[in-house]
Amino acid sequence: MSSRQDIVGSFYGQIDEDGRLARSRHGQLEYRTTMAYIHRRLGERARILEVGAGTGRYSIALAREGHDVTAVELVESNLRSLRENGRGIENLHPFQGDATDLHMFPDDTFDSTLVLGPMYHLYEQEDVHRAIDEAIRVTKPGGTLMFAFISVYAIMYANYFYGNWAAGQEENFTENGQVRHFKEQLFTGYDVCEFEDLFREKNVEWITTAGVDGLLEPIEKREDFSVSDDDFEKLCSWYMGIAEKRELLGSTNHLLYICRKREREGAQA
Repeated sequence: MSSRQDIVGSFYGQIDEDGRLARSRHGQLEYRTTMAYIHRRLGERARILEVGAGTGRYSIALAREGHDVTAVELVESNLRSLRENGRGIENLHPFQGDATDLHMFPDDTFDSTLVLGPMYHLYEQEDVHRAIDEAIRVTKPGGTLMFAFISVYAIMYANYFYGNWAAGQEENFTENGQVRHFKEQLFTGYDVCEFEDLFREKNVEWITTAGVDGLLEPIEKREDFSVSDDDFEKLCSWYMGIAEKRELLGSTNHLLYICRKREREGAQA
């Protein structure tokens, strides 16, 4: 059987991941919203770790802003693009690695840790918790962590209204309505509360959960879809005001779980 690494590597080796956040309105909104949340939590000249950095869209932008950025990526083809795209940026440090094993970094190293892709592809509970624990371990006390995940309901809305609803329901849900997770899915989706519950016993304090691309992905497939540049600017501003509304979170494709690593007992907050 193919490993998780083989399945994920094969997928990203066949697509244009480098342009994903630029070629569609939902990708553009995802990028703008995610960067806005990152900027809210960053100090000047922060030391940042991005786990699952892809081709470097976020890492490179943050490094160009002056932050010291370490970018870890599993897939070789993505890592090659990241290194090429970031050529000459001295404060960008690319590594190949897996979110479940960050042994190359000491405890309490980074001001902020971004896990913006790996949770889409982790299926075994042991690996899911190992990735969360590793991200927390390498983050400084008081530092911010952001974990991207996908709504299972948005997966259904975006992909299974094309004569294939039954297949999508069988793939993503058990007969009694529980969410399914297995590596052959490639992308695994979560109920929002299910994802938040993963952190219940972790050494973090929840800050917020936010959607980053709204309803745009399924709507953008309509032939009459149209958003001008001026309207898109207004949309981005408006969306930042509703991104955390609980009643909307299940309908957005990509989401952020944002938390803070607890200070050591007895330390000053």
